[in-house]
Amino acid sequence: MDPANLLKTTTLLVTLLFLQLAAAAQQQLVKGTVYERSARFGMVGVSVMSTSGRGTVTDSLGHYSIRLPVTDSISFSYQGKATMKFPVRELAPNHPFDMSLHVDIHVLPTVVVQSQRIHNYRQDSIENREEYAKVFNYQRDYLTAVNGGAGINLDLLFSLKKAKRMERFRERLEADEREKYVDHRFNKDLIRQITGLQPPAIDTFMVIYRPSFEMLQTFENDYDYYKYIQDWGETFGQEWRRRYHKSAYTKSY
Repeated sequence: MDPANLLKTTTLLVTLLFLQLAAAAQQQLVKGTVYERSARFGMVGVSVMSTSGRGTVTDSLGHYSIRLPVTDSISFSYQGKATMKFPVRELAPNHPFDMSLHVDIHVLPTVVVQSQRIHNYRQDSIENREEYAKVFNYQRDYLTAVNGGAGINLDLLFSLKKAKRMERFRERLEADEREKYVDHRFNKDLIRQITGLQPPAIDTFMVIYRPSFEMLQTFENDYDYYKYIQDWGETFGQEWRRRYHKSAYTKSY
C-alpha cells in the first residue's frame, strides 16, 4: 500500500477510535428503584424509556439499570401513564435515581406468588425430566457393528413400533413442557401489573394475545416482551370500552 494512503487509513482509524471513546465517555449509567405510592415496595414491569429510544423494564424488585448519553432524558411509564422527562446530565453520577409512582398496588404479595410460581415451574421441569429420563434421552439406532462392519440390530428393528411410540410420547412431553413455560411467562399477575386489566377483560385478553413458545423465543429481552404486553393491553382496553361501553380496568361481577 502506498505510504500516503496507509497514513490516511491509519489516521482515519485513530479518529474513529477517538470518537468512539469520546462517545463512551459521554455516557452515564443510570440505575435505581421504582416504587409505588407509599415508596415501600418496588414495582415490577415499569417501562424505563429514553428520548433516544433506548429502554428497559424494572425487575421483580423494582430495580432498573440503563446506560444513556448525557444529552439524553429518561422517563418512566406504567399502565399507559408516563412521568415527566428527567435530563441525564442533571442526575447525580454514581448515585441511584429512585422514583415513586402515584400508583396503589399490592406489590409484595404479587412478588411472593410470582417467586413461588418460578420455583414450581423449574422444579416441576426438573422432576419431569428425571421421571422420564429414558424417554428424553432416547435415540433410535437400528445399525450396529457386526464383525467389524455395519449390520442390522434385529432386536431394535422388531421393536420399531415401540420405538415410534417412545418418540411420540417424548414429543408430547416436550409439547407439555413448552405450554407450561408459556403459562409461566404469560401469567395473570404479570399481565395485571403491566396492563392494569381486570376480570373479565384480562381473561379475554390472555386468550387472544397468549404468545406461542416460538414467539417467546423471538423477544431479545424482557423489555421487548413487556412492551408487547403493554402495547396490546392498551389497544385491547380501548376496544373493550368501545365494544362493551365499560372499563376494562375495573372489576365487574
